[in-house]
Amino acid sequence: MSGEERANILLVDDLPAHLLVLQTVLEGLGQNLISARSGEEALRMVLEHDFAVILLDINMPGMDGLETAEYIRRRKRSAHVPIIFVTAYADEVHTARGYSLGAVDYIFAPVAPEVLRTKVQVFVDLHLMTQQVRHQAEEQVALAHEQAARTAAENATRRFAFLAEASTALSSTFDYGANLAVLARHVVPGLADLGVVSRVDEQGRLGPAELAWTGADGAACTLTAEPGAAPLAGLADAIHSCLKFGRMLHLVNAGAWPSLPAGGEDGPNGTPRASTGEATLRSVAVLPLSARGHTLGILTLALGPSGRSHDAADLALAGDLAARAATALDNARLYQNIQHEDQRKNEFLAMLAHELRNPLAPMRNAVGVLKALGTLEPNVAKFRDMIDRQVTHMVRLVDDLLDMSRLARGKILLRHERLDLTRLVRDTVEDYRSLLAEHNVGLEARLPDEPLGVSGDGTRLSQVLGNVLHNASKFTPAGGSVTVELRAESDIAVLSVRDTGIGMEPQMLERVFETFSQADSSLDRSRGGLGLGLSLVRGLVELHGGNVQAASAGLGQGTEITIRLRLAGSPPPPEQRIVVSDDETSAQRVLLIEDNTDTAESMRILFSLTGHQIQVAHTGLAGLEAVRSFGPQVVLCDIGLPGGMDGYAVARAIRRDTSLREVRLIALSGYGQDEDRRRSREAGFDAHLIKPVDFLDLRRLLSNNGTTLQGGVGQ
Repeated sequence: MSGEERANILLVDDLPAHLLVLQTVLEGLGQNLISARSGEEALRMVLEHDFAVILLDINMPGMDGLETAEYIRRRKRSAHVPIIFVTAYADEVHTARGYSLGAVDYIFAPVAPEVLRTKVQVFVDLHLMTQQVRHQAEEQVALAHEQAARTAAENATRRFAFLAEASTALSSTFDYGANLAVLARHVVPGLADLGVVSRVDEQGRLGPAELAWTGADGAACTLTAEPGAAPLAGLADAIHSCLKFGRMLHLVNAGAWPSLPAGGEDGPNGTPRASTGEATLRSVAVLPLSARGHTLGILTLALGPSGRSHDAADLALAGDLAARAATALDNARLYQNIQHEDQRKNEFLAMLAHELRNPLAPMRNAVGVLKALGTLEPNVAKFRDMIDRQVTHMVRLVDDLLDMSRLARGKILLRHERLDLTRLVRDTVEDYRSLLAEHNVGLEARLPDEPLGVSGDGTRLSQVLGNVLHNASKFTPAGGSVTVELRAESDIAVLSVRDTGIGMEPQMLERVFETFSQADSSLDRSRGGLGLGLSLVRGLVELHGGNVQAASAGLGQGTEITIRLRLAGSPPPPEQRIVVSDDETSAQRVLLIEDNTDTAESMRILFSLTGHQIQVAHTGLAGLEAVRSFGPQVVLCDIGLPGGMDGYAVARAIRRDTSLREVRLIALSGYGQDEDRRRSREAGFDAHLIKPVDFLDLRRLLSNNGTTLQGGVGQ
């Protein structure tokens, strides 16, 4: 080949900076670099010149790279010019179309100079050779050129398909261990006779490895082996070296083939049965699976029984696979870390709620005692009501925090039933009327005369309206008003709560339903709260298939919250609400099992003042003895009891005694999540009350003969 011969290389890109990069990278090849900044210009150049290779950008204005390639292929003279697509990204549709047009490769920007030069040099050399012998065998060379291009395209297609399948398999799970096994299976037999993926923990230590190979019977075999196990003995040094130096190793004739099970069964005591034959480790490639500066695993590809060896293309493909696998493993480990931290957060919130509720219980009981004592000196009554308000506020904060956590994790389960939304709104408004009256805020309800049926959880829908009313009471100054309106629009129930409060700025309206978002950002935090109420409203309404919106004309113009729920036919007939008067609950024998002396003593006084016979036990064992000696009708039992017998064990012991089958069991606990209620129910409790218990709710439960009350007092 004459040294004076130069090949033409066409560089097509609409961006001058990209063309400059390609020219800089390829100028060392000593060939003619011709540039075009559009598909139309590229076609003109193809008409004027013969090219060794075309580097073609896909995403160009006007005629894109794929359309340009199609026109190039239509012209007989340029039909077989190699086209390398240069792009920042490519989906499967573009890739398939590109290969169908005869593309020989895809190069992703930013380009690797050596890779680009090497690939282009191949086609330059091929072109020059073709030019030199064209006069001798033009037709034969053209055919060879076409076959070479097709082979390159097929190889690239197979490579892309292999990597795409690996990405799909690895992204199918966020389980770190499962991803290791998936990777080990995927490399056999394409890249290895034996695939090994070794775990590397966060301290950089090797752990168990996942092995995959094809058995003598042709069946796919897998095995999990510890680092020092027999199947890894011949590979251990290479794996450790790769982990130590953090780069790929390629070994040839590395020793005897590992001892592996010959088929699907192991030998005696679960040990691998040695495979037959005299195979050796002809070729071993060991690659680190690294992401974000950390090695997450080691991939080992061993060839032996098949007689193959790894060539440069195999090693390049293995490198690409290792990079993708490392990303998948990194994502899996991050996901597991997030899950672990989320679990720790949930455990902390549950413990926090328990620890906060326990001291609140005797405080609420003490308020109940003061109320039961009747008329008090004005200052004493004032401070009693002050304590009552603050305890109620604290309980609400704890409940909102836990509900928001459950909502975020999808742990809130709705108990759907047909409800009369008109009646539910009327009852909830009456429940909150006294709260707004305390703030000197008027409350008006505009409700339809006819019932409006919806399908939903009555407790949660009441909580939704309650949160909105509570929010309105906080942000409406004394002398203001709140209007609740319910109406039907076609098949939608529209519930709106409009106040004359401080209103909102437009930017606040955009985030009012976000977690921890608050309109009151002043330093004095005079209105309190965690910014969870309206976030809970949105989450619960959306769980019901509805939506919620906020509107305000601006600061000082009030706010309107509008909730829309789909109507669901006629509601059931109204049920009688339970109202307990001071003398309505008949005296009962009550046993309280509670280890907190303040809670126990305050509740004992409350029951005594309301005419009940009550006895107190401070441990589970003492409680069981008291059940048999005192003969209570009702047992109120704390869950977290000392002495080796908790509340669940007490309940199970009572339920095993057939003579105590009529005793009603009520759990008292600072834990109130769904799992806690489930455990109470399985232990035999009839109801689960969350501390601090509202004594009025407890009296309703006693007077209702165990029926679950609206508001979630029961199970």
